[in-house]
Amino acid sequence: MRIFVVQESDWIDKGPHQQHHLMERLVLKGHEVRVIDFEIEWRGKPNSELYSKRKDFNGVSKACKGLGVTVVRPGVLKLPLLDYASILLTHSMEIRRQMVEFKPDVIVGLGILNTFIAMQIGKVYRVPFVYYLIDTLHTLIPYQPLKFLGKHLEGHTLKHCDVACVINEELKRYAVEMGARPEKVHVVRAGVDVKRFNPNVDSYAMRRKLGIDKDDVVLFFMGWLYPFSGLREVAMELAKVKDSYPNTKLLIVGEGTLYHELQQIKENYSLRQLILAGWQPYEDIPEYIAASDVCLLPAYNNEVMRNIVPIKMYEYMACGKPVISTRLPGIVKEFGHNNGVIYVKQPTEVLKKVIELRNDDGSIKEQGSKARNFVEKYSWDKITESFEDILNSLVKNANQTKS
Repeated sequence: MRIFVVQESDWIDKGPHQQHHLMERLVLKGHEVRVIDFEIEWRGKPNSELYSKRKDFNGVSKACKGLGVTVVRPGVLKLPLLDYASILLTHSMEIRRQMVEFKPDVIVGLGILNTFIAMQIGKVYRVPFVYYLIDTLHTLIPYQPLKFLGKHLEGHTLKHCDVACVINEELKRYAVEMGARPEKVHVVRAGVDVKRFNPNVDSYAMRRKLGIDKDDVVLFFMGWLYPFSGLREVAMELAKVKDSYPNTKLLIVGEGTLYHELQQIKENYSLRQLILAGWQPYEDIPEYIAASDVCLLPAYNNEVMRNIVPIKMYEYMACGKPVISTRLPGIVKEFGHNNGVIYVKQPTEVLKKVIELRNDDGSIKEQGSKARNFVEKYSWDKITESFEDILNSLVKNANQTKS
């Protein structure tokens, strides 16, 4: 099967996300995958180019060792707003080119603008189309005036796609509210590599490398550092009690818009307990999680976070770590209660909850065991097989209709 993927994020530098895990595993199963992406973070890079030319990347692997996928990055005007406008031309041309050269059996869309374009062109070439939602996409648009247009295109694509795939029940509800027909919406949950992420990963070497003592209690977060991640609040609460709880530490792996503010908090409050590790290779992440005691998802309950379930939740839990999360509807619906996820109303309550767990002997370990038991059923092999079945069925039906 030839699978053509379109997205408006950076396949090379971002992730690995849901799509990386699925597509790379499908390649390992003998399918061919070609991706169109967009260098979304070009503004943060030193660059004198006004227009970047089309680029090809072969054998891209971020989640699995193996053959990898082919990534095609169409040219784009590197000017604010005009970068998205140029997608209308350059991505349309590239999608038509791939219809002729690659001859895909199915299209999988993960964005808004180029995904809408791909669905329309796919109909001309009679190629079935899957809309794959891992976020409430229009809420991520950085330009407020364009959110309405993004929401309209997202809703139109959901109404007219052949199949919609979502990663949790809250996103299924969202997809239906946006116009998808319920019988066409499939829940293909996020997964985890239960061999790579497991409770037996050695923690000693990483703790020693980071200057973490044996008796320290380490809180851990990884991922993009959004302003609404809640980490600012957790760091400030830690600064207030740093003298009373000197062996409580906050370890953060990742980059993003909040990173420099966290650096300032560390400097201004002489907060040695705050460890900012920056971006780290994916293969090292299990050791960072292993070096922690409790993992965090203290995000605001806003339109971006309300319906999603980040893959990091499964990776935390697979390592046998309890997770303290704000009471986000998608998280609560996915993990329920008494499964290793402990809820707080707001980020400022995280540290208080950690102290409660510390004072209750064995509670951290007990909650971690529950977390591991819950996610063991969500291995990537099973998730990939389910998604492959959906694609095969869609392609088979499309071929029968053509004949």
